[in-house]
Amino acid sequence: MKKLPDNILLWIREIAQSDSQAAFKSVYIAYYQRLMRFVIPYVSTPQEAEEIVSDAFLSLWENRKSLFEITNFDAYLYTIARNKAISYLRTLHAEDFGMEESFDSFLYTETTPEEELISKESIERLNAAINSLPTKCKIAFQLVREEKMKYKDVGQILNISVKTVEAHITTAVRKLRECLSFERIEK
Repeated sequence: MKKLPDNILLWIREIAQSDSQAAFKSVYIAYYQRLMRFVIPYVSTPQEAEEIVSDAFLSLWENRKSLFEITNFDAYLYTIARNKAISYLRTLHAEDFGMEESFDSFLYTETTPEEELISKESIERLNAAINSLPTKCKIAFQLVREEKMKYKDVGQILNISVKTVEAHITTAVRKLRECLSFERIEK
């Protein structure tokens, strides 16, 4: 299994061995927000994302006895969430993933009020640049930069090659640089 914090490894073991609901709740708390951020780009409302994430955790619980066979728990859980999102979209007969949602990942930093006033416009431009990325590029960027996942794991989750993940990250970084360069020129 991929190196996880000891507490998560312990919880996974307890879930698989003794059906521990307390350990399951701890895993749920540890991964809920991360999975929500991952699923929201696939759907149009937070309520839909909550339903998908809940379904993913339900699937995890139903398959708890097979957790010993999992070599990369993060990739396993994100793959379940991705598959649940895709299944949900198929039931809606959706062809477009509705990527209008903003990641707002840059809004949740610890800054002073003065810095927030100065950087609000920059943050809006960065979010606009992130939101203009193609779907898989945006998700790959989120997983690598926000969730600190390895390219290999992101490729496994998104069912794409490591080279494609690298291309997506390169595209995302180039767009963000262009956004920042444009901002410097304006000032």
